[in-house]
Amino acid sequence: MSPAESIATWIREQVDASGLNGVVLGLSGGIDSATVAGLAARGLGSDRVLGVIMPAHSQPGDLKDAQLSADAFGIETLTIDLSDPYDRLLAILPPGNDMANANIKPRLRMITLYHIANTRGRMVIGTGNRSELMVGYFTKYGDGGVDLLPLASLYKRDVRAVAREIGVPQPIIDKPPSAGLWAGQTDENEMGITYEQLDGVLDALDRGDTSDYPDELVAKVQGMIGRSAHKRRPAPMFVPTGKDA
Repeated sequence: MSPAESIATWIREQVDASGLNGVVLGLSGGIDSATVAGLAARGLGSDRVLGVIMPAHSQPGDLKDAQLSADAFGIETLTIDLSDPYDRLLAILPPGNDMANANIKPRLRMITLYHIANTRGRMVIGTGNRSELMVGYFTKYGDGGVDLLPLASLYKRDVRAVAREIGVPQPIIDKPPSAGLWAGQTDENEMGITYEQLDGVLDALDRGDTSDYPDELVAKVQGMIGRSAHKRRPAPMFVPTGKDA
């Protein structure tokens, strides 16, 4: 069974075990969300997959690509413009730095997806891949707030391979990965490392042999992993000891 078939089957098993009707996902116009949409449609049938397009001062090209990916797999879409709620929230919050302000967008999208999922009796399916999850390149309680992570075992290079296998439109496969948090933002520029380098170092760390990579690059990736560890585990809970009780 190919990786695509294995993941599609897993999605169906997870949804069926939950007793819910299907899945809801955010369609960003990028390769990860397009791949998840295709895998979910393959596993569940396109009628059980809803793609939600949620612009927040987004680039028009991203909206076009989001619809392109939905059309490729025949899934229903719903467009909800979050630009005004984003602006209104910024207006009443204390001034924040650029990253704090940008992270409001994925958190508003998480709220939107769960509202729709709760209403329709569906699960929220996430689009994070192994490369991004391992170094914390996602917003906690934003795009990290999901029920299922079907790409969690795939490096970015593996996502591209699956995308080609299932028929993700080539323009989406070829476009530079971006979280769309601000104009001109790309994942690689923000992280300060290419996905090719990141995938290679992560794989080398898994194998226990990083000799093919410069020490400073390995240290950079290890630092990213360490600083983001809190994103990959549940919030620590205080448990009283005998002397505290």
